[in-house]
Amino acid sequence: MNQTGNLPGLTGQRIAITAGAGGIGLAIARELHRHGARLAICDVDDAALSNASSELGGCLAVRCDVANIDQVNAFFDAIETDLGGLDGLVANAGIAGPTGKIEDLDPDEWRRCLDIGLTGQFLCARRAVPLIKAAGGGALIHMGSAASKHGYAFRTPYAASKFGIIGLMESLAKELGPDNIRVNAILPGIVDGPRMEGVIQARADQTGVTYEAMKTEYLKNVSLRRMVSMEDVATTAAMLLSDYGRNLSGQSLGVDGNVETL
Repeated sequence: MNQTGNLPGLTGQRIAITAGAGGIGLAIARELHRHGARLAICDVDDAALSNASSELGGCLAVRCDVANIDQVNAFFDAIETDLGGLDGLVANAGIAGPTGKIEDLDPDEWRRCLDIGLTGQFLCARRAVPLIKAAGGGALIHMGSAASKHGYAFRTPYAASKFGIIGLMESLAKELGPDNIRVNAILPGIVDGPRMEGVIQARADQTGVTYEAMKTEYLKNVSLRRMVSMEDVATTAAMLLSDYGRNLSGQSLGVDGNVETL
């Protein structure tokens, strides 16, 4: 920490966060704002964007579906105009996707899950990297999941997208290292909040048990027997983007209490 209590290297750093107006994305934005970073956030919820921007000191806030290349391009064009460049990207956008047996899954729901959770990360990295190169280096964070390393029965679209993120991240770490760009993935586990509540409820409904019984079943597979908070993920992201993370690249950091299986 420096004398102001900020992580070294974060003050004034220009960072884009996808799905930054709610959930984990907003928690990361709040943490980075606290350390003096300059932020650009995107989301698909106009009201949430307006509220988040106000809370974050009037930061750039753009409506953007990361699966839509035109909207992604507009977001990064706005970043270049408003911030004059970019030092870091947190590719956070993703959706839970459908829950069900493989033979019952709707192919359109499969495509939508991968379009947002994996292709969206590619589209954003594709535009962010030239800006970060022009800045002399920086960092990418790709948001994975405990499902990036464990098969996830009845959640195959989600798991496929999250496994893909590891391949994307590790490939970019090798490709971009010579350009002084660090690339890592954060793998949250069972994160306390409305989204995880919905996932647990969907699985409970699918198997015919109560929500509480399914929650207990989920936590049996976590060594620490507890959920993690969005703030746990946010502080990890801040560390990776700061000078403390200057020699961390190509890593998948589990913030999950050690999820043993899904």
